[in-house]
Amino acid sequence: MGKLVVLKFGEGSFEQGFAVTLQIGEEHERAATEITGRLPAFPEMPLYYSHWQSSYRLIGNRYRLHADQMQVTNVSMIQDCENTSHILRARFNAWLRAEEFRPLREKWLERLSSTEEVRVILQTENSQLQLLPWHLWDFLERYPKAEIALSSPSYDRIHNPRTKNPLVNILAIVGNSQGIDTQADRALLQNCSNAEITFLVEPQRKELTDHLWGKNWDIFFFAGHSSSNKNGESGRIYLNKTDSLTIGELKYALRKAIENGLQLAIFNSCDGLGLARELADLQIPQMIVMREPVPDQVAKEFLKYFLEAFAGGKSLYQAVRQARERLQGLEDRFPCATWLPVICQNPAEIPPTWDQLRSTKTKDIPNLALSSRRKFLTTLFSSLAITVLVCGVRSLGYLENIEIPAFDEMMRSRPAEGIDSRLLVITIDDEDLATQRKNNESLIGASISEISLNKLLAKLNQYQPRAIGLDIYRDFKATQPDLVTRLQKTQNLIGVCKGSDGTVDIPGNEPPPEIPKTNLGFSDFINDRDGVIRRHLLFMNPEATSLCPASYAFSVQLASLYLRSSGIQPKFTPQGNLQLGKTIFPNLKPRTGGYQKIDANGGQILLNYRSSKDIAQQVKLTKFLSSPINPSAIKDKIVLIGVVAKGDSPDTWATPYGVPLDEQMPGVLVQAHMISQILSAVQDGRPLLRVWSLWIEIVWIWGWSLVGGVLAWRKLSLPWLALAVSITSSILYIVCFGLLISGAWVPFIPSALSLIATLGLMSIYNSKTKVWVGSGE
Repeated sequence: MGKLVVLKFGEGSFEQGFAVTLQIGEEHERAATEITGRLPAFPEMPLYYSHWQSSYRLIGNRYRLHADQMQVTNVSMIQDCENTSHILRARFNAWLRAEEFRPLREKWLERLSSTEEVRVILQTENSQLQLLPWHLWDFLERYPKAEIALSSPSYDRIHNPRTKNPLVNILAIVGNSQGIDTQADRALLQNCSNAEITFLVEPQRKELTDHLWGKNWDIFFFAGHSSSNKNGESGRIYLNKTDSLTIGELKYALRKAIENGLQLAIFNSCDGLGLARELADLQIPQMIVMREPVPDQVAKEFLKYFLEAFAGGKSLYQAVRQARERLQGLEDRFPCATWLPVICQNPAEIPPTWDQLRSTKTKDIPNLALSSRRKFLTTLFSSLAITVLVCGVRSLGYLENIEIPAFDEMMRSRPAEGIDSRLLVITIDDEDLATQRKNNESLIGASISEISLNKLLAKLNQYQPRAIGLDIYRDFKATQPDLVTRLQKTQNLIGVCKGSDGTVDIPGNEPPPEIPKTNLGFSDFINDRDGVIRRHLLFMNPEATSLCPASYAFSVQLASLYLRSSGIQPKFTPQGNLQLGKTIFPNLKPRTGGYQKIDANGGQILLNYRSSKDIAQQVKLTKFLSSPINPSAIKDKIVLIGVVAKGDSPDTWATPYGVPLDEQMPGVLVQAHMISQILSAVQDGRPLLRVWSLWIEIVWIWGWSLVGGVLAWRKLSLPWLALAVSITSSILYIVCFGLLISGAWVPFIPSALSLIATLGLMSIYNSKTKVWVGSGE
């Protein structure tokens, strides 16, 4: 979609200067930017134009003025015309570089890219301003897709609905042709594709008005002689050797033609700005005129180049610019030929393309059902083939590197759930480590000294937590008798160990020797190939040589201890899934959602992180030991003790919420998320992350592939097609995101790929076929 720029000139004159307003916006939308400025007084400017105009008209080419004013070509004056044109251009651009006008130039540069298609509309009532060669503004050299049009400040939209014709209806008037060759114009028009041309050769006035009243015309074309009066307020066309008309004398017929849908008037004749001014009062959408007398050869070449570009698919403005610039090849014989063509625009109307002028409804009604059936079957089988291809590629694991990051993005985007009030995390950070060392407490082999651990457990037990989780490796015996006794006798204390893995030569870590085996849980995490934790290992069978005898995860042990008071004990279903109360935790399979061929040994589920900045209330070790405690913050809670320090061998892990080292999550907080997931599922009914069966996923992907095929049916233009794809893909994302919030991880990337692939394939197919069904623009 291009940009629309409007330059509005307010009250003023060349003696006083002009107030100028610049508006910039997207096509089809209100202006998003507006700024005001001024152009200073320059009383000499009309004189510079008058000098050039005089030298130009003295050349005496075969102009399409009325016949008695034609002159013999005087080649000796060509150089004088070129000299005055250079002076006019230089003075004109110097005026536009005035300091008062600079804010508008800078805003233009800020808001517009040189690669964008830009329509520039110059709104002014001042006829001398309209005559100036605005296309020579050196500022426009930076914008190869910009073209300027003239407009009156007063305009209105024609509100009658326009009925499109099957072909572009052109009423071509060939007026008085004395001394010029209008046969070339006729031949060029007859070669237009998808057009129906009605020619009136040197018509009588009644014949012309009858045709204007009698049919819905898209384009009004005039070739012959014309002129404007001296003040440029009105013009006259010469119908034949005896009759001429002003626009005012055709007012009612032209108004009716405009109400019936006339979109464009082309006056391939001389001195047309006066004609344009009168036609603008009738609210015609677009006009193309010649600002000065036009040589016959220039008029023919412009029409040829313009019709070639416009009927070939270019926008009206781009077609005029291309045709105008191609006239430069004639300027050795016809100086300033590129100055002549100019667009006059009704700002309330949007210029149509050639194809938008006509209806594309098919006339082949008997074939409609057949072609629709063929389209349906083609779309059906194409979408099925694309679905099979995408699912095949997915099953080989080639989409995993795209699906998993998309899953992470959705996880991060979920709304916050708030902290889990059943948990309290006592953290040990770098300051806590420094404080212990300062107090001469030994930290050999652990992150918490025996003195601090003994004080911590003693203080915690005073407030009766339901479970205490010590997420710190202690694979050595305690030396303090009080601590030994406390570790042995604290029945709600769960310790950790790490299982060994012979396949990768990981020896593991032994449990604290003082804690009973029934109160141990393994701390093993399962990270994906990119190192991110997305799965939750609930239980496993320890290896025969493992240093860690625990079969249940640390998180499961703590959650089970917490739920025991509610009469809930862990058990297994016949399928080998863990069950707590009425909640079953189904084990992952090697192919689960975006995962393909994962190691699904043990009892694994997807980790449904609690979507909040903080999983639970946290308090630092030093502060906990030295400050009074609110009993309700501990009583009947699960208290986790773990390390968040970043200095000494940090225990941090990559999660969907952060992969870089400074964004990773401490292990004790990952454990908190796992415990919260279990408790929330059992007690609150919070959904576990699940996936659909393979066949349901395939049907889902196929459905979105069909959607792509249906979009291709519409045969939209490329910008509208891109917009439709963007909207549909956004809807797909929102649906997948909503399902994830409800606990279902459904295929987003495969569905989006299927949609786009089917749409692309069917669009190519449509471009190769010649059967048009329905309507489109």
